[in-house]
Amino acid sequence: MAAKQTTKPDVEDRLLVIGCGMIAREVLAVKQQLALDHLELTCLPADFHFHPSRIAPAMDKAITEAKAEGYRHIYVGYADCGTGGLLDRVCEKHGVERIAGPHCFAFYQGAAAYSEVGEADMMSFYMTDFLCRQFEAFFIKPLGLDRHPELVKDYFGNYEKLIYLAQTDDPALDKVAEDAAKMLGLVYERRATGYGDLPEALANASGAAANHQRA
Repeated sequence: MAAKQTTKPDVEDRLLVIGCGMIAREVLAVKQQLALDHLELTCLPADFHFHPSRIAPAMDKAITEAKAEGYRHIYVGYADCGTGGLLDRVCEKHGVERIAGPHCFAFYQGAAAYSEVGEADMMSFYMTDFLCRQFEAFFIKPLGLDRHPELVKDYFGNYEKLIYLAQTDDPALDKVAEDAAKMLGLVYERRATGYGDLPEALANASGAAANHQRA
């Protein structure tokens, strides 16, 4: 018996998430968790985390290209992420929505939870699963800390605590975060956040796309 083939929705019926490379793994995990089979993901470079001025122009271009390819349902997989409202202008221009909140560190914790701790965390350095996996590539080597560990105080001297926002339970990532805190001379705290507001955001975007198709 031939294997049953799953028919892929036409481009115009799919939900395209244009997201930050830093949350790609998490978006795909939520897609599987919620069985959002019609969701597709494309990402802007993860290192835009360090260059927020690049996000809005790149997103504008990506949305324009996606629409030209026939996508009608597009969702922006970013919070404001340091764009100072410029990303919101792009969203308004194209009639699309983004993840609510100032940055991924907020939506991973959940808007309500972050509103309670945001001020207290002002002197904290956040890490996520992604940043644990990429700690050496994103921080150690670019900042030259492997060659000049004495620069740690220059870069991280204003922080008091390292808070690992754990999306998953992975002892290897826990160790990376703990070791990073020791290396940076910071107090360590682990918060098991899971995916925070991300599942609800993607589910709502998926539902809106489905409702539009039925209308």
